[in-house]
Amino acid sequence: MTTAFEPIVLGGRRLVNRVVMAPMTRSRAYGPGAEPTELMATYYAQRAGAGLIVTEGIQPSPVGQGYPDTPGLHTAGQVRAWRTVTDAVHREGGVIFAQLMHTGRIGHPKLLPDGLVPVGPSAVAAKGQVYTHEGPQDFVTPKELSEAEIRQTVDDFAYAARGAVEAGFDGVEIHGANGYLIHQFLASGSNRRTDAWGGGTEGRIRFAVEVVTAVAEAIGGHRVGLRISPGNPFNDMSEDDPGEVYPALLDRLAGLELAYLHLMEGPDRGLTTALRRAWPGTFVLNPFTHPDVTGPDELKLLEDGIADMVAYGALFLANPDLPRRLAAGGPFNTPDPATFYGGDHRGYTDYPALD
Repeated sequence: MTTAFEPIVLGGRRLVNRVVMAPMTRSRAYGPGAEPTELMATYYAQRAGAGLIVTEGIQPSPVGQGYPDTPGLHTAGQVRAWRTVTDAVHREGGVIFAQLMHTGRIGHPKLLPDGLVPVGPSAVAAKGQVYTHEGPQDFVTPKELSEAEIRQTVDDFAYAARGAVEAGFDGVEIHGANGYLIHQFLASGSNRRTDAWGGGTEGRIRFAVEVVTAVAEAIGGHRVGLRISPGNPFNDMSEDDPGEVYPALLDRLAGLELAYLHLMEGPDRGLTTALRRAWPGTFVLNPFTHPDVTGPDELKLLEDGIADMVAYGALFLANPDLPRRLAAGGPFNTPDPATFYGGDHRGYTDYPALD
């Protein structure tokens, strides 16, 4: 029987346990040019006891930014600044992947430089609002990406992945979930295209396949993970056929020998087990526990063989030494939602460890 505290080999690298720090937007990249800060280095180093840390979403290009004060990985300055973070994590014995997140239609022109506007597979606006420094703003209708712009976006992901390796990351996770650009291409509600990048299943999975393939070719498949969230309605998403689209996507990606697949689970455990069976490599699960946070009970998913690794979000945010606390059965600090996004060290680096 597998437990959370046994090592696992991921992409040729031995991890000390099977507890993953899930990617969580924190909006604290206050440095010039969307660069990470020393405070961010402290935050991640505190959590180096995870088997694997996946960073907050990092935009691979300027137009990929959808929230205030999120970091990038598309300039030389950003690469240098991220090296401070990875060095801090590695000094503590941790392993860290950069999550590459292009938000697509989720965002607003007030968050973007040089007159840029949000983009998407189709000119279909999401319902809802996004926070900006000038207050909440309605989502705008995105610019539909042209063929050339799609190709450039694929290249942007590969460029950012190479920058991640230069910055000292052990790998990258491609964000294909939660209503962001890759998910927008996968979903029938946001992808209304009739060309080779839309229509049926093969067209809608094409962008995801090409991004993952380009990144794997750039840095090696063993350094690449993919996050998906089939059927997730977050950010006004609508999917008619996740039971068809996602198995087809996994089939196309299986030969790349990726480091892992990261599933952000919905309420359909049957789909989870189907995808688990379909995926030939390491299966990371961020389990569906709504309205509760993922807690110690979810470690049983490893024992039952439903996952190879379990990802923790809010509980890891509030407990920098979470693997140790899970092994001890607690106690656990309570996350404070008021400090999740933006701010200073409070609710960020001041949660106490057991000692």
